[in-house]
Amino acid sequence: MGNRLPAKIRKSVRFVALETLERVNKGGAYSNLLLNDMMSKAKLSEKDGRLYTELVYGTISRRLLLEFYLQPFIKKAKKVDDWVVTLLCLSLYQLEFLDKVPAHAVLNEAVEIGKARGNVGIGKFVNGVLRTIQREGLPNVADIKDPIEQLSVEISMPLWLTKTLVEQLGIEETRELGLSLFEVSHVSARVDTRMVERQEVIATLEEEENIVARESQISPYGIVAEKGYLANSRLFQYGLMTVQDESSMLVAPAMQIQKHHKVLDACAAPGGKTTHIATFLDPTFGGEVTALDIHDHKVKLIQENAQRLRVEEAVQARKLDARTIHENFEPESFDRILVDAPCSGLGLMRRKPDIKYHKKLEDFLNLQKIQLEILESAAPALKHSGIMVYSTCTITREENQAVVEQFLAAHPEFEKIDVPVAPQIEAAVVEQQLLLYPHQFMTDGFFICCLRKK
Repeated sequence: MGNRLPAKIRKSVRFVALETLERVNKGGAYSNLLLNDMMSKAKLSEKDGRLYTELVYGTISRRLLLEFYLQPFIKKAKKVDDWVVTLLCLSLYQLEFLDKVPAHAVLNEAVEIGKARGNVGIGKFVNGVLRTIQREGLPNVADIKDPIEQLSVEISMPLWLTKTLVEQLGIEETRELGLSLFEVSHVSARVDTRMVERQEVIATLEEEENIVARESQISPYGIVAEKGYLANSRLFQYGLMTVQDESSMLVAPAMQIQKHHKVLDACAAPGGKTTHIATFLDPTFGGEVTALDIHDHKVKLIQENAQRLRVEEAVQARKLDARTIHENFEPESFDRILVDAPCSGLGLMRRKPDIKYHKKLEDFLNLQKIQLEILESAAPALKHSGIMVYSTCTITREENQAVVEQFLAAHPEFEKIDVPVAPQIEAAVVEQQLLLYPHQFMTDGFFICCLRKK
């Protein structure tokens, strides 16, 4: 299909966005992984790349709302192909949410794509639907009678997930959470404060690379970019900082690591937390972190990150299934253990908006089984009085508090202890467990619980 299209259409920002959305909708790939690949293949300019990113993320994040808006205008059509619906949603997103994009440009290109990808009839259909929407206006979400269903459409979140969050947070805070996911995510970086102060990094970035950043309010190691690309900076290449979400930077300090400790990072790739742990260790005093992952290429990635950040002497990366820790390490081998467990990743919905459409309620219970298996396997390897930290990048009770409750019920030799955090986020610690929701500080959603072996 692609080669038969005119080059002008095939290389246009909107057509590349359409192709990306189709692949994501079919479950073939996550949007964050596809973006760079598609931009590179289409050879989009930096300006077009920004528009493309906005179109893809914006259309995905509001998919359920856009489909609700669209439904009255296509329901009488005999059959509308999936790609045509996606093209209409993409166009509707631009008309409704992008002020700087002229309406005539949106309509004209949608029609041209419809004709080139399909036929003249599809081009006319697309034109008719979009012009009718312009003329008649959109349906009102407030007309949906059921309040949970209404909220589900408003925040474009599957009904089951909306219900789950309402049970945890209530309707108003779930709305606040959902609407916050439509805002652009901030890119943050962890600074190696052993080598350079945060303010010096911020000043250097602005002076030398025109990158505007500020200090993180929740991590003493973090900076947040307001303008520019941190991963392209020389300071990143020199290993003085690494891209990491602010919430993730809270894990290593929570472990209360001393320089001589033996530490196990049970689910380590790509190594962001491993390398942060390593900054607290001194190999000359025996300090070392053993970082595990089940895949060879991810073990290599951990090693590469450790080298770039100059902590490779303190990091031992090893291929191993975390569920077999008890079979591969002697009892009481480690002073500290981190179980940053495989999870649904629903805390990442701002950066990976399609994740909310690919998960199901039963996934939580399947993951809970794996999470408990890893904790069970890691527990014997922890020394008495040692600390095991359980963390996830998800926000569901089933994967967080419920896992901790079940583990403690089976292991009375463990107890919860306080999670050390900045005063600004102390309110997010409930029953000695930190749960950050994405709307509270515009970070990823994240959970941390510290367990001490009595």
